[in-house]
Amino acid sequence: MTILITGGTGKTGLKLAHVLNEAGHAVLLTSREGEVPHPFKGVKLDWLDPSTFTNPFDADPAIDRVYVVGPIGVLDTLPHVKPFIDLALTKGVKRFVVLSGSPVPKGGPIAGKVHEYLAEIGVDYAVLRPTWFIENFSTAFVAPIRAHNRIVSAAKDGRLAFVSVDDIAQAASDALLDEKSWNSDRYIVGPELFSYDEVAALLSKVLGREIKHKRLTEDESRSIFTSVVGLDVEYANFLVNAEAQIADGAEVAVFESDNKIVGKKHLQEFFETNRETWVI
Repeated sequence: MTILITGGTGKTGLKLAHVLNEAGHAVLLTSREGEVPHPFKGVKLDWLDPSTFTNPFDADPAIDRVYVVGPIGVLDTLPHVKPFIDLALTKGVKRFVVLSGSPVPKGGPIAGKVHEYLAEIGVDYAVLRPTWFIENFSTAFVAPIRAHNRIVSAAKDGRLAFVSVDDIAQAASDALLDEKSWNSDRYIVGPELFSYDEVAALLSKVLGREIKHKRLTEDESRSIFTSVVGLDVEYANFLVNAEAQIADGAEVAVFESDNKIVGKKHLQEFFETNRETWVI
């Protein structure tokens, strides 16, 4: 049997591929161009091109489980993902594990309707709802940290438990391999709560120079998401609203929920290991 990993070159997909491969499981990765890193096998799958949906099953008819990472930057992924799920079921797939997010309830935006669809049709499934990635500090946040010694957000004093892709990948592996399917969603959180002010203080200590948290208004945050990141207004509004929810304590409630998996990687460990990323 083979596990298909869509978004196989992404943050969580590639990490999951390594976890499964090291445990001796057969995996097949997808990417929009069909190119994946050694030692993995890959095929082309583009969520915006349904003609590519049969490629994984043509390459490996033994696929029976799928890790689903929907199209990036799309506010409702169901119209793109549902036809693939329906096809996969006809090809013998028995379980789907979907990457969603802590601010996304069943029936909500992005992967929320995919979550709802899987629950409705009665297949084995799991939905992972991680909070915000630790690794964002080494990608999206790098430029303002290096250029201006600041982290920017509209989250105010809100606290959240940043989680590592390592821990998300382990949760995904468990969801794919557990004998009994979860048939539910679970939050994936880091081991500690931080406000962005506290994150800035911690990074300052690691770097030996002062990093500040610049508090953005919602309009300023929206402008960054649209003009700098390149997102459309509707998707930017979702992210701005997610930051407002952090400010209102939503991620503290997630951290205190019983329906969660707590990761092992600490933010300080990540900062220390990747210190050179922010050195100027």
